[in-house]
Amino acid sequence: MDMMQTSNTMLEALDIEMVEMNPNRVVLSMPVGPKTHQPFGYLHGGASVALAETAASIGGALNIDIETQNVFGIEINANHLRSKRSGMVTGTAEPIHIGSRTMVWEIKVEDENNQLISISRCTLGVVSKRD
Repeated sequence: MDMMQTSNTMLEALDIEMVEMNPNRVVLSMPVGPKTHQPFGYLHGGASVALAETAASIGGALNIDIETQNVFGIEINANHLRSKRSGMVTGTAEPIHIGSRTMVWEIKVEDENNQLISISRCTLGVVSKRD
């Protein structure tokens, strides 16, 4: 995506890498370590949610006219199912609903053993760009 910036963003801060990007599936990876830990040494739920919303937002952007529209997160929820201290997690976002004004994406965050770490649902708003 031409208009997407990764430097000096949360993607860079959390070392999020793009693995796959298309309108029906976005896959991002993120290392689990000091940058993504909570104070007790486990993956921070907020880091998992940041990964999830980033994947959904990229997917949303791939489904709009980026020249005339933006997507913004309206709501996100997450169920954290398993803890993790190190390694890598992968967020896979797939659309549940692609509408002209809203989108709903499901994001599964799994570890390198395909164990489900968390699952999220993110609602995006589609907004026309202002002049």
